[in-house]
Amino acid sequence: HSVKVYRWELPADTAPLRENLQAIVDGDRDVLLFTSAHQLTNLLELAEQLGLLESLRDAIGRSVVVSIGPTTSEWIRDNGLIVDLEPEHSKMGQLVVHAAQFSHETLQRKQRIHQMLSGPMSDALDKNAPWFDSCFLKACRGEPTDVTPVWLMRQAGRYMQEYREIRNKTTFLELCKSPELCSEIMVTAVNRLGVDAAIIFSDLLPILEPMGLNLEFAKGEGPVIHNPIREAADIDRVVELESVEALDFVMETVKLTRQELPADMPLIGFSGAPFTLASYAIEGGSSRNYLNTKTIMYRDPGAWKELMSRFVRAITRYLNAQIAAGVQCVQLFDSWAGCLGTDDYREYVLPYVQKIIAGLVPGIPVINFATGNPGLLPMLAEGGNCVVGVDWRIRLDDAWDIIGHDRSVQGNLDPLVLLADVPTIRNRAEMVLAQANGRNGHIFNLGHGVLQQTPVDNVIALVDAVHEISSR
Repeated sequence: HSVKVYRWELPADTAPLRENLQAIVDGDRDVLLFTSAHQLTNLLELAEQLGLLESLRDAIGRSVVVSIGPTTSEWIRDNGLIVDLEPEHSKMGQLVVHAAQFSHETLQRKQRIHQMLSGPMSDALDKNAPWFDSCFLKACRGEPTDVTPVWLMRQAGRYMQEYREIRNKTTFLELCKSPELCSEIMVTAVNRLGVDAAIIFSDLLPILEPMGLNLEFAKGEGPVIHNPIREAADIDRVVELESVEALDFVMETVKLTRQELPADMPLIGFSGAPFTLASYAIEGGSSRNYLNTKTIMYRDPGAWKELMSRFVRAITRYLNAQIAAGVQCVQLFDSWAGCLGTDDYREYVLPYVQKIIAGLVPGIPVINFATGNPGLLPMLAEGGNCVVGVDWRIRLDDAWDIIGHDRSVQGNLDPLVLLADVPTIRNRAEMVLAQANGRNGHIFNLGHGVLQQTPVDNVIALVDAVHEISSR
């Protein structure tokens, strides 16, 4: 005698279910209300019997999924589907009211992003596009340029008055989810500084939210994850990012920024690299010694592999969506990889970075950037066909020798130089350019982001100096 757990027999008369299933697959149902877990089980089972499982999953992904409560939601997510709406209280009346209130807006958002991602690929590789022969993209490809291109990490940020005025009116996470404001911030910065490329205004961490991590940017403390991963069992809580719909605000930011930028200016998209995202998820915030991260990494390689693999799939999907939305280049930020020795990076990180770069749209320039340990540079080059980002802890010529002269490099002025006077800034910029020695494939940048205390005029002076000194 055995008891079936979480398994329901199909109803004797499957005709109504079959009719509903066909209507969903045909796209005749915009909103799906689930009042119990077994409704979904029956639907999936019948679809499998009829050979319609893939079509059904695809159709559900385009519909608004409304769940009556946490138990049903968990079951829906366990089956690899996304819950769009859930009322505060698990009551039928609440479910209907909640669906009526929010379904229309949710459906429009989903249709917008589906259309964008299923439409023709953005013209990122179009050789006739105005930005294709920009000095930035030419340098990414290792081609000769009239001038060394320059852009700066965190080129739009707290050091700018315009940014502070916007930021004072909203929380940081709300700002990241406001495409109009994100676009305005970056376009304003680009126009003011005179740089050769823009990067979308966003953050490394919003991708963690749809993966089940409770993210907050606490005032004065920086990012905090309220439900960090501390042991292997916790990894089951990390939701597979099956779709980027929950991050559609980033794709909207890409589209708006692309529209507002000069036509010949390239736009860069980005993501945190898997090690940095995993470390945030495990530590619950920033860390001095990465004790929790390294404990899981060393103690449970199987759990580490599972976690990193989930991030690989999520990041690949996320960056490809940004490319589809209109970026011309993407950068991986491994801000915390410098805490690792070279052997550990090779074993626990490199294979996952290689998978991401291999999984991106072919031909799109990728900048692979890690900070904190110049010993990692050979492995950053091994990440795949990429531009290698270099921080300030090594001379640029030494770094390029290590990476290989067949690769393009980005870097590598110490951000703190921008706190000095303009003659010092010019002098230091000249030193970096002298080390590049006019070789094709150098993109001038800082070794990390612009600091809050930096005077804007100093940043403008740096950009002007790079253009003037490197003019060929």
